[in-house]
Amino acid sequence: MYLADRSAPAGAKTAPDGACVRAPAVASTVLALGAVSLITDVSSEMVTAVLPLYLVAGLGLSPLGFGALDGVYNGVSALVQLTGGHLADRVRNHKLIAGIGYGLSALCKPLLLLAHSLGPVGVVLALERTGKGLRTAPRDALISLSTPAELQGRAFGVHRAMDTTGALLGPLAAFFILHMAVGGYDAVFGVSACIAVLGVVVLMLFVPSGAGPGPGPSGTAQRGGAEPDDGRPDDGRPDDAKPSGVSLREAAALLRLPRLRALAFCAALLGLTTVSDAFLYLLLQDRTGIHEQWFPLLPLGTAAVFLLLAVPAGALADRIGRRSVFLAGHALLLAGYGLLLWAPHWPALPYLVLVLHGLFYAATDGVLPAAVGATVPAELRATGLAVVGTGQALARFGCSLAFGAAWTVWGAGPALAAAAAGLCCCAAVAGFVLRPAAADPAPDPARLPRGTR
Repeated sequence: MYLADRSAPAGAKTAPDGACVRAPAVASTVLALGAVSLITDVSSEMVTAVLPLYLVAGLGLSPLGFGALDGVYNGVSALVQLTGGHLADRVRNHKLIAGIGYGLSALCKPLLLLAHSLGPVGVVLALERTGKGLRTAPRDALISLSTPAELQGRAFGVHRAMDTTGALLGPLAAFFILHMAVGGYDAVFGVSACIAVLGVVVLMLFVPSGAGPGPGPSGTAQRGGAEPDDGRPDDGRPDDAKPSGVSLREAAALLRLPRLRALAFCAALLGLTTVSDAFLYLLLQDRTGIHEQWFPLLPLGTAAVFLLLAVPAGALADRIGRRSVFLAGHALLLAGYGLLLWAPHWPALPYLVLVLHGLFYAATDGVLPAAVGATVPAELRATGLAVVGTGQALARFGCSLAFGAAWTVWGAGPALAAAAAGLCCCAAVAGFVLRPAAADPAPDPARLPRGTR
């Protein structure tokens, strides 16, 4: 029901007899990239599901050591993401840069079979995250450029739902491999490598190289919506009339766009108090006493809720405003922290926390790039997405380091209480910064990137 509108969408074409021909709400490029992400996430989440337990229980890392490694896992991706976004815009080939990123991640999976201490594991994870950093912004730019601005929340929701299907299947696969295959963790890492290669093959065969705008004004935002958070118009020039690439100077000038600057600031601010998934699952196990054999299944709860609600949340954001949905997602995360801190030891506690965690991702993971995509001109789309994504990921890198240190020094409860208090304050600031404005001041055209003039 989410792949085509029930009424004629913006950009629908008119047949010669005057009948309205409905354009698909989700382009084939989005579906193809969703399939790639589904397969790749099966591979990645197989590793992610067992990694915290493998490192803490298997290799004996302290929470501080795990926090440092988890920070590297996310921080390297953040640093490389900006490079990947700019390269994709500069060479005007988003598929090529995304393919290099997917390929590098696939090559790193077998190396985990050879790494059995903190140093080698850290290097392999850093290389794997380099691949993720390279592919993220070009992939999201392909989604954004193939979708009208007024439907981007739904398009990102569809992609994230397919991506999350892989996140749902990955821990299941890891769980069954750990219980049935000889070799335990090594068997998980080996199967993960084979699946990652399949994802690269699907990308090469089924994702088109071009990423022109889909039906309707892909580079424009629909005016008169619920909130003015959805951007500025593109320059309107056809793709073949646009320059072949962009310079670093033009990419840096993107931060002169007030709305992009606000989105980047708020994403980074909220990332500073967003405890990583791995830590949240360790906290849940510590709080409820879940047996180690069930630990790989904890991400399934988050993934299942995310899968069910990613598309509805994206469509809701298109309808009522992305700011409201984005902030509501962080409020739900705060409620999850509160349950972990103060709720009685109910049998339903793990399920409630995982539901809130999944709701948080459904309301934020696709909504933020949809808002960014509608704010940035088409020729700088990947760079703009990378600017916001990099700031957010670097902030989460800092959060992982700080939370790991706080857990080691103060204990799990005080560390989470500090994160909850910080999230409450940061959400209030973000709500103020992203508040709807009566009218944005007209920018000076001479000071903006050429695509925004």
